[in-house]
Amino acid sequence: MDILAKLAPWRPQMLSILRIVVALLFLEHGTVKLFGFPGPGPANLTTLLYAAALIELIGGALVTVGLFTRLAAFIMSGEMAFAYFISHAPRNVYPILNAGDGAILYCFIFLYIAVAGAGAWSLDRSMRNAD
Repeated sequence: MDILAKLAPWRPQMLSILRIVVALLFLEHGTVKLFGFPGPGPANLTTLLYAAALIELIGGALVTVGLFTRLAAFIMSGEMAFAYFISHAPRNVYPILNAGDGAILYCFIFLYIAVAGAGAWSLDRSMRNAD
């Protein structure tokens, strides 16, 4: 039997695991900016950095638990696209040289989650099934 066929039924659960891990990593960017945890935050929090930190903190928390997942992931994807073109692209055309590969990955993973949904384990799914 084909191993991929055996794994296919686990797609919704794996989507949830991807969503949770990526959102927790993203949430950390917000906690660093706002609270200086787990490392030092920026010396001064400009309006743009403050807005980014709020999106990272609130959006990261929402996507972690799977609540309003599609909307939050879409907003976070947009934030990362914006961050790439504002902060990274002007440094160099190549993402490996402008340190923008993380922003690109977050952008496209969150875009995928916005389209695919939260997966099997989420508050969105629990609320939808509670009706």
